[in-house]
Amino acid sequence: MSIIWTILIGLVVGLIARAIKPGNDAMGWIMTIVLGVVGSLAATYGGQAIGLYQPGQSAGFIASVIGAIVVLFIYGLVSGKK
Repeated sequence: MSIIWTILIGLVVGLIARAIKPGNDAMGWIMTIVLGVVGSLAATYGGQAIGLYQPGQSAGFIASVIGAIVVLFIYGLVSGKK
């Protein structure tokens, strides 16, 4: 059941990140979910690396959205989109 929650939260986080970041980010549902999940993981491990979170503790919702925005920005740079 946790994989279903991960996918649903990834979708919500990805949609919010795409809505906040300006520009045209044309991608499908699967890429939006992947964006949200990767952003959440990036926020979790980044927060653990700088000491904001303890090992085993996950990032919060706002940190996950910020992580997804960062991942979306990097994706835009790598793919050549603005």
